[in-house]
Amino acid sequence: MNMKFRLSLMNFLEFAVWGAYLTCMGNYLGVAGLGAQISWFYAIQGIVSIFMPTLMGIVADRYMQPQRVLGLCHLLAGAFMLGCWWMGCSAGFGNPLPNKAAFIAMYTLSVAFYMPTIALANTTAFSILKENGMDTVKDFPPIRVLGTIGFIATMWFVNCAVWDGGSFTFTLAENSHKFQYTYMQFFVSGLLSLVLFAYCFTLPECKIGKKESGSKASLVEMFGLNAFKLFKTKKMALFFIFSALLGMCLQVTNGYAGPFITSFKGSPEYAQTFAANNATLLTSISQISEALCILMIPFFLKRFGIKVVMLMSMFAWVFRFGFFGVGNPAMPGVLLFILSCIVYGVAFDFFNVSGGIFVDQECEPSIKASAQGLFMMMTNGIGATFGTLVAGEIVNHYCNWQGDYLLGDWQTCWFIFAAFALVVGVSFALVFKPGDTKAKA
Repeated sequence: MNMKFRLSLMNFLEFAVWGAYLTCMGNYLGVAGLGAQISWFYAIQGIVSIFMPTLMGIVADRYMQPQRVLGLCHLLAGAFMLGCWWMGCSAGFGNPLPNKAAFIAMYTLSVAFYMPTIALANTTAFSILKENGMDTVKDFPPIRVLGTIGFIATMWFVNCAVWDGGSFTFTLAENSHKFQYTYMQFFVSGLLSLVLFAYCFTLPECKIGKKESGSKASLVEMFGLNAFKLFKTKKMALFFIFSALLGMCLQVTNGYAGPFITSFKGSPEYAQTFAANNATLLTSISQISEALCILMIPFFLKRFGIKVVMLMSMFAWVFRFGFFGVGNPAMPGVLLFILSCIVYGVAFDFFNVSGGIFVDQECEPSIKASAQGLFMMMTNGIGATFGTLVAGEIVNHYCNWQGDYLLGDWQTCWFIFAAFALVVGVSFALVFKPGDTKAKA
């Protein structure tokens, strides 16, 4: 089987697992009695990303082939996610969870083993591509785009799939039994994780970095922490610092775009609009844009270099938040929601995917997996944790749950987020001087 196809399928499943619940989990949490803790559920992903990707990167660099670590992580992540589904089933449809602490613990364990897989999937793909004589800058983005397609596929599925306990159907009409509002989204995610676990063990072997014979490993090298030496270089230190700052934007719309758009159902003027009743489907435009933007990355990296590409991402975040602030689900306001989703492709890809390629090019082979884990730690770990918690405080200050809807002054929230992204972008333009970091042809 064609190696690019096999890696594409790996990426499809990798992000399909995440897409099943990431953008619609907030809707279920509100029903389950955890609406005020939405920010914490997304922050948990960041907290575990502070250490888990680095630890799993160490294992993949020194002790076990990365594709096998990837598979084992998915086995555990899938099992715990199915545990979340089972607890939701036990509570019953539309009922608050009786044991919220146990649900949070189960969810935490699931994401603790899922979050490292994003960096591990990159490491696996880069390793196999190089082993087969391919160019990561040219060949990786088309492979990675299948991940976005997988994310979209499960978003569409949970948006339309309905299970009422006796029958399974699909609909675009309003239905409170849609997966996007219930615990069934966790079942889809957990099942796909187990499928990917099995698939990972069919992938080709990836070489583990080895020290030269006769050399004695230091304590730092023994634990794989030598990736942190990248901070000694001013260019890389600034890159990682701004990665964390930009990472503060990553989970804001994942956590709150769904509850925000769905909140319009609480207004008689917008209650019957298509967008308000299909928030997950609407926000999937973001991932469609992401899929298209990934394909543009090789051109922009070679043409402009990492600084300009990251600046494009930062200012795209300004528009992402700003358009949400001025739009609504009816015409013509819904067009601004669509524009917000379109610019998301630039906001997300030009930072995450380009950053992964940049890190791969800037570090030595023996620490590549650890360096990808470090990048993940700074963005989805430190950055996303602080960003999500602060965003949660802002949203909870201006909005509150009224029944099934999170209502309030959403416009002020989105404008605050846009202002932050603008400050980060201007600061990055002034202080980051990467030199000649254009990707090699």
